[in-house]
Amino acid sequence: MLLALFLSLFQEVFSQNQYVLDGIVRGDTSKKQISIVLTGHEYAEGGWEILETLERNKIKASFFFTGDFYRNHEFEPLIKAIKNNGHFLGAHSDKHLLYCEWDDRSQLLIDRYTFSKDLLDNYSEMKRFGIEQENTKYFLPPYEWYNENISEWTRKLGFQLINFTPGPRTSADYTDPEMENYISSEDIMQSIWQCEFKDPNGLNGLILLIHIGVGEKRTDKFYKYLPDLIKGWQKSGYKIVPLETLLGD
Repeated sequence: MLLALFLSLFQEVFSQNQYVLDGIVRGDTSKKQISIVLTGHEYAEGGWEILETLERNKIKASFFFTGDFYRNHEFEPLIKAIKNNGHFLGAHSDKHLLYCEWDDRSQLLIDRYTFSKDLLDNYSEMKRFGIEQENTKYFLPPYEWYNENISEWTRKLGFQLINFTPGPRTSADYTDPEMENYISSEDIMQSIWQCEFKDPNGLNGLILLIHIGVGEKRTDKFYKYLPDLIKGWQKSGYKIVPLETLLGD
């Protein structure tokens, strides 16, 4: 209890990052900086196109993959290319587990042992690619859904939980027309600029999440809008930086 209170006070006094349930969700809002994070589990059809866009614009992004993604032999060339081009590679859980109830996130669906083993299994797969735990301190939870227990267990393993910045709808880029929560890529783009207009800090410190692949059911792929999004950000004076730069130490 005292440790949790101390950490909360430390974050408030010494960090410009913003936290939700002890997970970092935004960087320093006084700086016009944005960071792009991408997650992957089953699909990766946008991988090479995304990587080409990033390289063409000389941007470094952060990729968070599950253990199943890392052990998929079809994805190995892409993972190696991401690493060789200097992008951050992190963990997204081994089996893409759902940690807590959707309707009440305080209700855990797993215990600490299951969580820890699953996450460390993810890092074991990453090690095959020469990715060491001490160089990948950020962890992005599966489904981008967690609670304070998950954040604490993550910290006790030596990592820091992060998540996307609330507001822009890019995390819904996996939805397809058969789903009730489907949102088109054009509407996703509009949600980003609406957030900039409504937020007094604009998009400063934004952590923007995109899926590296979403499967065949969605043909309206949001990652194809990434070049225009980058161009718009740069025109508005934003600098797109690595996650480590955005969040600092």
